[in-house]
Amino acid sequence: MYSKILIANRGEIAVRIIRACKEMGIESVAVYSQADAEALHVALADESYCIGRAEASDSYLNAERIISAALVSGAQAIHPGYGFLSENKDFAALCRKYGIAFIGPPIETMEKLCDKAAVKRAMADAGLTVIPGTGQLESVEAAKREAEKIGYPVMIKSCLGGGGRGIRLVRTEAELEQAFAAAKAEGTAAFGSCSVYMEKYIHPARHIEVQVLADEYGNVACLGERDCSIQQRKQKLVEESPSPAVTDGQRAELFSRVREAIKKVGYHGAGTLEFLYDGKEFYFMEMNIRLQVEHTVTESLTGIDIVKWQIRIAAGVPLSFAQDDVDLRGSSIECRILARQPGKVEFLHVPGGPFVRFDTYLTVGTKITPYYDPLVGKLIVYASSREEALRKIRAALCELVIDGLPNNIEEQLEIVSSEEFSSGKYDLDFFTGGERT
Repeated sequence: MYSKILIANRGEIAVRIIRACKEMGIESVAVYSQADAEALHVALADESYCIGRAEASDSYLNAERIISAALVSGAQAIHPGYGFLSENKDFAALCRKYGIAFIGPPIETMEKLCDKAAVKRAMADAGLTVIPGTGQLESVEAAKREAEKIGYPVMIKSCLGGGGRGIRLVRTEAELEQAFAAAKAEGTAAFGSCSVYMEKYIHPARHIEVQVLADEYGNVACLGERDCSIQQRKQKLVEESPSPAVTDGQRAELFSRVREAIKKVGYHGAGTLEFLYDGKEFYFMEMNIRLQVEHTVTESLTGIDIVKWQIRIAAGVPLSFAQDDVDLRGSSIECRILARQPGKVEFLHVPGGPFVRFDTYLTVGTKITPYYDPLVGKLIVYASSREEALRKIRAALCELVIDGLPNNIEEQLEIVSSEEFSSGKYDLDFFTGGERT
């Protein structure tokens, strides 16, 4: 097992990983931009290093500076969290070059799976039903030809995308050229890659994803599915597990297919397979070969610490449980708390009680800058039934107070109190004009 890990990230996920390291007896190293000098993850880590200016391109996306911090600190491994360099095979290769373990899938697997167009081909070969689409598109002219074959509407997506970025819905050919350029530009800014691909727009549908853990010895476990259909402007807002739309029989069949596919592609680590569900078929959309933002709702449901298992698997430790040991009883709901604009936290009250969790990096005095993702926390509850979980999340949202920072707490309360969400009959059109990620 590692004795020191560098966390190549910021915000709530950096805090989350540092806490896991502390519980495992592992020293933690934080890196930070000048804008994050007083951030919570910097204070909690055993040691910390400034790696650049506020812009992500000069700090959290600067692989060389992160590697330098790891070498200076003597860190044996790097945990990339989510976003930034978490799915960047070149960064993983740089870690290997300098003898530093990358807490994620092996480089060879990343080369096969980090390109979201390539992974669709791999999963189709492994037996999953995939959304009709293309490989990497080299030009807008090629995109126009492929769109004619697939049929409008279509989605243009960054090959290295995630978090709703680098995605554009195209309903007609007249919209294609502008959407193509916008997706490439956003992908370059967010992920350092302008490569894009195209897929058919499935509508109406729900966004269902399956969390997996797989070790290098062929053991694979599905930790349940998450319903991530409550989205606005391509960003997930509310997640719940299990999905109220999936029956026990469908779940068992889906897990069987997913586990078989994971074994066929030789994946190991934590990963998430995302599907569009139209009420009849689960269409594989993409695989996230990293930790998901919403991994916490799965941890709440199952009691399995996904971050710790990421670390163990990277260190060569086999899974200590099988699929039949995963307990999916009860219901867990998560609301993402977002900053609506920059501000400073003047007062913070976090709700408590049994099975209520708030993952955040906020403290009184925390300043939110415009440089990074607006996610400031995740409020998660667990209960023995969905009805009880609904009451619990509403009560927790009513109790959560973040003064001085414009946020979406009230909007989240409206969502989970709505008749559509309460009934469990929502889909990606919950918001007018809702689009999937």
